[in-house]
Amino acid sequence: MSKPVVAIPCDFREFDGNVWHVAAHQYVRAAVEGAGVMPFLIPALETGNDVDEILDRVDGVLASGARSNVHPSLYGRQATDADGPFDPGRDATSLPLIRRALERGIPLFAICRGIQELNVALGGTLATEIHEQPGILDHRKPDVPELDIAYGIRQDVIVKEGSCLAPVLGAGRIRVNSLHRQAISATAPRLAIEAVADDGTIEAVSVVGAKAFAVGVQWHPEYWVRTDAPSLALFKAFGDAVRGYRESKAKSSLERRA
Repeated sequence: MSKPVVAIPCDFREFDGNVWHVAAHQYVRAAVEGAGVMPFLIPALETGNDVDEILDRVDGVLASGARSNVHPSLYGRQATDADGPFDPGRDATSLPLIRRALERGIPLFAICRGIQELNVALGGTLATEIHEQPGILDHRKPDVPELDIAYGIRQDVIVKEGSCLAPVLGAGRIRVNSLHRQAISATAPRLAIEAVADDGTIEAVSVVGAKAFAVGVQWHPEYWVRTDAPSLALFKAFGDAVRGYRESKAKSSLERRA
């Protein structure tokens, strides 16, 4: 039986004078090994992507992290140098995919930049350089060359009792690798807060009333999906939702033909 397919929006990057549509290997690998799905990389086009044509061909959406940030104009703010770098192609690709996937009941898992895209797509705002705010921890990625150290699991988040993530991760404290200098500021009206850091920073959300799995996390479960139980649990839950959607879609197709 063929694997379900998950769309991963690419980033638009320049290397040696050429421009590329790229996705980080750690997300692709986690989709294959942790969720048991086949990734479908979506080019980061400012114009030209047909959202419904893409979603007709997939069973889920994985909005990954990236070096770029959502442009502040998309949540009603004037951009400053501190808000960058930006990727208009990624914004124009990922935000419409998120909105339409939610409308169609297609499972969605949003990580790092992805949770920020999810919040902006539904009407929320972001804060930058949060480590400069009083009482806020330094959530930034350590400036070291060794990726295992940079992505080390070093921070507690508190999963709320009764949240949709509690059955997946357990309620209470878990250790994660949250690496970011931006975070959710005003939470979108349709989002429920699932987990927070000790300083109150929002670390996980879910979409209220979603027709399928629709979760965002600020940390990086994709990096340690092979060895860290909570990281794997998140990807397995997403993969199960994707398979459920695929089965439901196939059943509906058969019923229409009968």
